[in-house]
Amino acid sequence: MSRIGRLPVVIPAGVNVTIEGKNVKVKSNKGELEYTLPAPISAEVEGNEIKLSRANELQETKALHGLARAIVHNMVTGVVSGFRKELEISEGGYRAQMRGKELVLNLGYSHEVVFEEKDGIKFEVITPNKIAVVGIDKQKVGQIAAEIRAKRPPEPYLGKGVRYAGEHIRRKTGKAGK
Repeated sequence: MSRIGRLPVVIPAGVNVTIEGKNVKVKSNKGELEYTLPAPISAEVEGNEIKLSRANELQETKALHGLARAIVHNMVTGVVSGFRKELEISEGGYRAQMRGKELVLNLGYSHEVVFEEKDGIKFEVITPNKIAVVGIDKQKVGQIAAEIRAKRPPEPYLGKGVRYAGEHIRRKTGKAGK
């Protein structure tokens, strides 16, 4: 079996899991997530665990087994504690602020870059140079954080731009001069 896929997903107290055919629904007081399992993968609830199994031993099926288990585990983790990605803005003139339910970024362009809260994704401006993207869906949190970073990725000479918290930017030396 797949080393990841064979591990059961533990269901914590306060989380309701429903499996109808290939659809897996995970619900708690934070929200609800739904996922459709790939064709050769099946799931069942045994006690307080979700166990996934596969129909055959093909390499592609083994890969899908581990993927499906990881997605279901992330769904359970998301409805219990949620996910958070922090971004840092480095440059004196660049900054972020909240305007109602919109994240407004000033990144050196002639216009403001605006992101709206949607699909359960929320923004927090910790300081004008630090942003957090928060939500229950790990894929959406990562995608929105990547879209924000893509608006002004960090450049290698001065290091200014938007980067993930703790991300190391490999710096290049400038011109040799003389």
